Amino acid sequence: MEIGTIVTTNRIAGDKDGKVSFPAVLLVDGDTITSDQDALAKVTVTGEVLNDLRGPKIVIQKFKNKTGYKKRQGHRQDLTRVKITGIK
Repeated sequence: MEIGTIVTTNRIAGDKDGKVSFPAVLLVDGDTITSDQDALAKVTVTGEVLNDLRGPKIVIQKFKNKTGYKKRQGHRQDLTRVKITGIK
């Protein structure tokens, strides 16, 4: 990710201003790649919640032959769209 990237994640509750922070998992700065946990503990990624939305409908169907059993249900995942505002 870089600053200005818009990311869609599972539902995240931001603070009252709509700000969220993520822990860094991997840091790539030019040719240097940092994956050490101690160094990454100092890095935070901040973002701004743009909106909450629902994912596409997923249809779940179950059927058993010769028993008359049929079941159909749906699911829509709760999602949040976040714009990355800073990496420090």
